[in-house]
Amino acid sequence: MDLRRIAGLFNENLWKYGPICQICSRFMSKSDRLLEDMKKKEEEKMKRSMLAGLCLGVAVFLQVSWLAAETIPAPPSGNLRYSITVTKFANEAGWQGKWSVGDGMQTAMTNLLHESGWFIVLGDGEMRQAAMDEQDFAASGRTTQGKKTSKIGRMTPAQLLVRGSITHVQDDTGSGGGGLSFQGFSIGGSAGKAEMNVTIYLVDSETGQVKASTDVIGTSGKKGFTVGYHGGALGGLGGDLGGQMKDNVGKAMEDAVGQAVIFLIQQLEGIPWEGSVVMVKDGKVIINRGSREGVSEGRQFKVGSVEELVDPDTGEVLDSEMTQVGTIKVAKTKEKISYCTPISGAEGIQKGMTVFTMDH
Repeated sequence: MDLRRIAGLFNENLWKYGPICQICSRFMSKSDRLLEDMKKKEEEKMKRSMLAGLCLGVAVFLQVSWLAAETIPAPPSGNLRYSITVTKFANEAGWQGKWSVGDGMQTAMTNLLHESGWFIVLGDGEMRQAAMDEQDFAASGRTTQGKKTSKIGRMTPAQLLVRGSITHVQDDTGSGGGGLSFQGFSIGGSAGKAEMNVTIYLVDSETGQVKASTDVIGTSGKKGFTVGYHGGALGGLGGDLGGQMKDNVGKAMEDAVGQAVIFLIQQLEGIPWEGSVVMVKDGKVIINRGSREGVSEGRQFKVGSVEELVDPDTGEVLDSEMTQVGTIKVAKTKEKISYCTPISGAEGIQKGMTVFTMDH
């Protein structure tokens, strides 16, 4: 049967098949609309998935950027600590802002050194001066006297000093926003970045010699997200994350401080740790190092007399020679002292002798 015959039959019986064709037409129209709705929903779902992925990526990026403190290595078990203080950093860059960059460096480094657990961190110069002023006031006789009265000669000395200079600050922070945008959704950020160059010195407080120095470059990073700080500890810098204060110089400073603290920790291996015997009594040896310095029960030390080799021309101590007389083992610790039991050479150990680590 050819196509002309089929067409003829269809025209002859149109009254029979017309309703069926109308039903099919309506069904196909509804199917088209259903497919179109499904397509739109699928596209919307895809957009939301992509946006969720974008937000997750940004969240991870922000989280990583705030982990600088966690990159500071934890001190190993039995780590022996040194007392350290931080002086105010000189602002040789001449940078002027809403806060003092020299005070900020000193405050942030003192805080991070303390949180690292590697050091006995003493107050900065202003704190220690305030303590001395209080001691002088108490000694003047104008205050009531008692066990808690501040006394002269009781301050903990610093074995190590940290000082530094801020040599360059570059601040490209803009007032505008940048940020990220996708399908009508946006994540804001502050434009620009900052860079800070700092020279760090580690000084032996006894000799005044520079034990180590380095240059660090802190950057606020390329992300350009808003950075803020709680409180006014940084010499006037305030605000909080996501607040009105947009300060990339502060973020660059934090980065520089983190690098500097890691550098200081790395120098400890080359600095000898030592203590002294303060009393020998009833078979016990008491030394002037305790839990504050990281001394723990069961630790062993060498004990001996030390002879300094002094330059006859300048009076400078060139080196020291130790004559070991015995070894001791820590039996009990308090904050500032430890009670030890002699393992060898008990008869030769005397008050005033020097205590060294076993690997010295």
